[in-house]
Amino acid sequence: MPSLTPSERYRKHILMRPIDEREIRASLINASRKEASVLSLPPALSEIDFEQLDFLGWSDAKFARRAYVVTEVDGALTGILLQRAEQRVLARAQCSWCEDVTLRHDVQFFSARKAGPAGRNGDTIGTLACSEFGCSKNVRRLPPLAYEGYDREAARQLRIEKLGENVRAFVRAVGRA
Repeated sequence: MPSLTPSERYRKHILMRPIDEREIRASLINASRKEASVLSLPPALSEIDFEQLDFLGWSDAKFARRAYVVTEVDGALTGILLQRAEQRVLARAQCSWCEDVTLRHDVQFFSARKAGPAGRNGDTIGTLACSEFGCSKNVRRLPPLAYEGYDREAARQLRIEKLGENVRAFVRAVGRA
């Protein structure tokens, strides 16, 4: 099987499609109806450029430690409610989603209650992620030249793909019983 060029790989990449308030609220797999009904939507939702996003992530303006992530998983729009850790990560940590080693922003520990009976029993899962969910922007920056002949565009496309895989894997893990 022939290998794909970076542009062919990118076309296979799952990009976010524009979504609205109703879809966001309905997508949450680990939130109660009450939690979904009172969530604060992302600022300027109608102005977001979804073509530049691999997932939509934002912090709730009303609840300081609450955040949300919505992405396409196995063809379905899937969202999760996250809880930001009370304490900041003290050491310089690497985001588990974008894996950016040159981060300009803080990384924060987020936990998510598992969906279904496991979540009702108190089971959670956690990850380190960019505190402001800027991962999509991070992976689209052209990486520095590592060595002569290094294909920076191919490296960027691989980082974009890996981000999508990492976020979808976390969301799937939240949904697993």
